Amino acid sequence: MNDKNIKRYSVAEIEEMIARGEDRTDWARVKAMTDEELEARLADDPDWVGWEVDWSKARWVVPKVKRAVSIRLDDDILAFFKKDGPGYQSRINAVLRFYMESQMKAAE
Repeated sequence: MNDKNIKRYSVAEIEEMIARGEDRTDWARVKAMTDEELEARLADDPDWVGWEVDWSKARWVVPKVKRAVSIRLDDDILAFFKKDGPGYQSRINAVLRFYMESQMKAAE
């Protein structure tokens, strides 16, 4: 896959597409499936092997809008976050969020 094949949509755009009937999922067929049929399909899916998911706690989450900024970090800090591969910016964001929320709780 390359960037030419990637299409990006906002949540609002996706909701509008679904409302217009542009959803390509055959929901009638999906709703008609029994739990046994669904589990049989999952068992045949090589990407699903070994997965156990508790869907009872699932919830819809819309990511917050992020803003691109330039920040200067010490080399060792950046290396620490990059060593685990892609997603290092999200990990830095999570650490900053934890710090922010801790400070806000302490101020209460």
